[in-house]
Parts: sequence; C-alpha cells; structure tokens
Amino acid sequence: ATAGAADTTKLKLGQPSASEESASPYPDMELCQQMHKLMVKAQGYNTDEFQKQVLTRICKELENPSLYESLERNLDVTTGIWSAADIAAQKKVNSKTVETLEAKVEEAKESAGDMEVMDARVALARFAAKSLTEEEALEAYKKLLDLPKISSGKKIDAMMESSRVASFYGDAKKASEFIDSAQKLATEGGGGDWDRRNRLKVYRGLQRFLERDIKGAAALLIDCIATFSCNEICSYKDFIVYAILSNLLYLPRPQLKAKVLDGPEILSVANDIPVVIKLVEALYDCDYNTYLHAMVEVEPILQADRYFEPHLAYWMRELHILAYKQFLESYQSVTLQAMANAFGVSEDFIDHHASRFIAAGRLSAKIDKYGGVILTNRPDLKNAQYRETIQKGDLLLNRIQKLARVVDL
Repeated sequence: ATAGAADTTKLKLGQPSASEESASPYPDMELCQQMHKLMVKAQGYNTDEFQKQVLTRICKELENPSLYESLERNLDVTTGIWSAADIAAQKKVNSKTVETLEAKVEEAKESAGDMEVMDARVALARFAAKSLTEEEALEAYKKLLDLPKISSGKKIDAMMESSRVASFYGDAKKASEFIDSAQKLATEGGGGDWDRRNRLKVYRGLQRFLERDIKGAAALLIDCIATFSCNEICSYKDFIVYAILSNLLYLPRPQLKAKVLDGPEILSVANDIPVVIKLVEALYDCDYNTYLHAMVEVEPILQADRYFEPHLAYWMRELHILAYKQFLESYQSVTLQAMANAFGVSEDFIDHHASRFIAAGRLSAKIDKYGGVILTNRPDLKNAQYRETIQKGDLLLNRIQKLARVVDL
C-alpha cells in the first residue's frame, strides 16, 4: 500500500488541470500497455497470473466482450474467465445501455438545451470507448463532433479522446489524424487554451514516437516535463523515460547534464528508473563498458513498452552508434584493441559493428584492418558551409537576373 501511494504521488507530479481531471478514464492506456506486454511476451510479464489479471480487468471493469474475445484470439488461449453465455449476455446488456443513452440524447434534443445534448453525447461516446468496439466508439465520437453547437475546446477534448481510442487499438494513422485536427483547431480555431495546448504537445510527442520522428518527439517532450498533465495517456514515470531516451540521441552533453541528469523533475523519479539513469550517466561519464551493459538491461524495458517496441532494432542501433560517435570524437585514430578495451568487448565485435555503421554512412571513419586502427574522418564543416553559401548565392543572383529581365520587359 505504501509503494502504491508513493507511485501515485509520482504520477501526479507536474501541473494537474481541470481538463485533465475531466478527461475520460477510458480507453485505459495503462491497460493498453499491459495488453502489449502480453502480446510481446515481455520479460517478467509472460505469466498465467498476469494474463488472468488483464483478462479479468477487461471482463469486470470494462465489461467489454469484444476486446476480451480479441485478446484471447490474439494470445491463442481460452481461459474461461468469461464463458460464451456470459459474453453473449454482456453484449445484450451493452446494447440496451446504448439504447438508453441514445434515448437520453433524443430526450435532450426535445426538452433541453444544446449543453444537455452535448453531455448526453459525451456520456454515450465514453461508454462506447469503455465497453464497445473501436468502430462503435469512433462513430459515437463522430456524432459528438458533428453537433452544430459545440465549443472549440470541447471539440479538441473529443478529438484527443478519439485519438486515444485509435491508439488503444493500434491504429497509429487514425490517431495522428485526430491529433493533427485538434492541433489545427487549437492554433487556428482559437479553441486552445494553455492547458489544452500543453496536453496536445504531449499527445503529439508520443505520436511522433510511433512514427519514428524521434527528434521531433524529443523537442516536444522535453518542453513538457515541468508541466506534464496527461495521466490519461501515460504515467509520469513512463513519460520521463520517453523524454530522457529521445533527448539522449540529440542533446549535446552540456544540455544532457543540465536538462536530464540534473533536471529536478527527472531526479524526482530517478529511483524508479535506475536502468535508464544508468545508461545516461554512463554515456555522460564516457564509461562505455557500463554503457553497453546498460543497453542490454534497457532492451527488455523498451520491448515491454508499446511506444518503443515497434522500433526496437532502431533504438538499439542508434544507442550503439551514439556511443561509437562520442568515443571516436576524441581521436584522429585509435586502435581497434583500445576501443574494444574501452567498451569491454572483443576486437571482432568492434570491427563487425563499426564496419556496418561506416558502410551505412553513420560513422565518419574508416578501418585500417591491416594496421588494426580506426581512422576518423571528420567532415570539414566550415568549408561545407562556405560551399553551400556560394551555391545559394549563385542561385539567388540567377533569380535576381531573371526577375530584372522580366521587369525590363
């Protein structure tokens, strides 16, 4: 109980807000993570007990027979937690609930105002997000968004909830479309107060994660650390992990120290994510042996997370390249043996991986296999910028000359 209370405290760090508190608790994205862990047979979660816990929650809390059937089918199991008769009965109960909620919508249209109609539509959409299929939930939200008199702020809320429905069922494309529409409305439609814009930034950052736009995600997430208020989409601890690892790939070392290792918000949850902190500290301290060991330890964490797992090979490759680049920046040439000693691996290991990264253009170096040496080949940035300026200048002069001839005519 004490650990649970402490965890809840961690989740509420940031700036809780009115729109966060009024956000629908369904679909439950924590449950989505648990389902992902089951599907990928994540380390430590591939147990009958955990499977029963997740399926029981879908049965008892969500009362969602379609989701229950889908998960059992995907896991290729028949647990019997919910019998065929009970599933059929629950579907009938849900159909009656929909009829009742639709009747309330019609009643509000006839005898109440626009606000009451909207509230009735919200209730129906949120029930659908909890207990019905993805298609039925999105259709219910579409009817809410199609109401003639709904404020821009409420539309943004409905779009964010729709994006969560799509994301819950793994439809990244549709989730992106909803988030893009919400962002457009927030910036152009005047419906985005500070809180909604801030929450949208988190939604956009996480969606870019799934699209493998890690640099774009990093910039959005690092800005939201102090003002995080999206517990409905992910826990604060998970959010910090996303922010740390995305920025690890792009932040210069001084900023990595200031914004990540010494960041007060990150320090507040550091004890809960020791492996991730170990990875960052090892890179900052140039302790490459520890860094490679931390990479091995962090891999199961990435696999168990639905934002990381689709691009697991990419993440492991980029973390590897990051360390190689940083190590080679200190040398014009270094022996394979010296590099192998620094990383705590064999020469063959370094040769194999470094040659692949060099061939792919990811490392500016070449290997002298005969001499057992890696020679760095740093690009001359000043000359490259000079040549680029000359080329752009020539292009600009040509355009000015063409424009002058047109004006003369």
